[in-house]
Amino acid sequence: MSDERAALTGDGRWHVRVWTLAGPVILSNMSVPLAGAVDTAVVGRLPDPAHIGAVALGALVFNFLYWMFSFLRMATTGFAAQALGAGDVAGLQASALRALLAATVLGALLVVLQTPVAAIAVAVLDGSAAVEAGMLEYYHVRIWAAPAGLLNFAVLGVLFGMQRMGTALVLQVLLNVINVVLDLVLVLGLDAGVTGVAVATLTAEWAAAILGMVLVLRIMRRLGPWPDRRTVLDRQQLLALGRANLNIMVRTVAALSAIAHFTSAGARLGDVVLAANAILLHLQTIMAFGLDGFAHAVEALAGNAWGARNARALRTAVRVATGWAAAVGAVYAIVYWLAGPSIIALMTTIDAVRDTALDYLPWMIASPLLSVWSFMLDGVFIGLTRSREMRDTMVLSLAVYLLAATLAAPVLGNHGLWLALTVFMVARAVTLGWCYRREVPFPV
Repeated sequence: MSDERAALTGDGRWHVRVWTLAGPVILSNMSVPLAGAVDTAVVGRLPDPAHIGAVALGALVFNFLYWMFSFLRMATTGFAAQALGAGDVAGLQASALRALLAATVLGALLVVLQTPVAAIAVAVLDGSAAVEAGMLEYYHVRIWAAPAGLLNFAVLGVLFGMQRMGTALVLQVLLNVINVVLDLVLVLGLDAGVTGVAVATLTAEWAAAILGMVLVLRIMRRLGPWPDRRTVLDRQQLLALGRANLNIMVRTVAALSAIAHFTSAGARLGDVVLAANAILLHLQTIMAFGLDGFAHAVEALAGNAWGARNARALRTAVRVATGWAAAVGAVYAIVYWLAGPSIIALMTTIDAVRDTALDYLPWMIASPLLSVWSFMLDGVFIGLTRSREMRDTMVLSLAVYLLAATLAAPVLGNHGLWLALTVFMVARAVTLGWCYRREVPFPV
């Protein structure tokens, strides 16, 4: 660990350091939405656009459920990175064990509560009868992977905090390759429809979770003897973890509420608009997961610098990582401008859905240029475990989004929804940027 701290104090090789961390995460993250795009593409070959909407709403339910507990990834990354920077082996091991235990308990709770959760999802998401039936078909299969999905968050949090991005890449690629292969076999080969998509995801999540737990426990064991129960269950550490987790949960629920409102409002405009928005949101997710590679890099570097009490390293990591993220965001915008129509054509054979998606493609071209700043600021605050600021700014940004949607959607229709979603991303950047200038522990 002393080598890690020493490496952070130098002026050189920062571009290499950022890419060494961000590169594997970009490849790893890109495989996630690409697998989701395959989900959409295989059902997009079916004759009824309701199949696309069913998978979109079903995936939305699990995105909401899983990311409600995303503190298992975010807070774990921050605490692990700070322990690494401080050279605290026992603290690092304890953070990992707490995260794995919490993931197991919360995942099991989701399985137990699956019936009321399904009832809430049906009440909130306003799809047609065909879309709703398909969504429930998907949900009742995939819910049994909930413990695995949350365990994967905990595993990634530990690996990111330890800067083991290559190991995280292996796990995510494994998960998504299994998902894609089973999609093709079950849906296109065996005509299993929406159920086949859900079974593919369930199998892939459990495979990645089991391997991830084995790898993390082996890594931790090699660092030294396991901490005793008193260290793992230390009251002050549990309280700090609980506060961070609660704040990040509120923050994540606010973020997902904006996406849920956007999707539900689009569903009220018809199955074709819902399907078109689902395809464009896949492009947004592909972009977000790619740029998040730099955000994850700055999480690890900022947290490490905070643990080592190194102000210079923090400032340099933020500057270099953000510069690269902005450049890559511009590349995404160019790719979507030039290749967007071809990408949409690959994702569905339904002419009405293609034409509708093309109408709203300009929003996706602008999105990388406007979204990158909030992604990077999220990374800084996660690394420093400054969860209160993340919570407050996201709740405020959600309020701004709802106001924009209320004003714009009745006048501009689906364009108004996309305008509101864009305003949401800008509000996140502005509010977090204000906190960064005022409240980050180091002068910047």
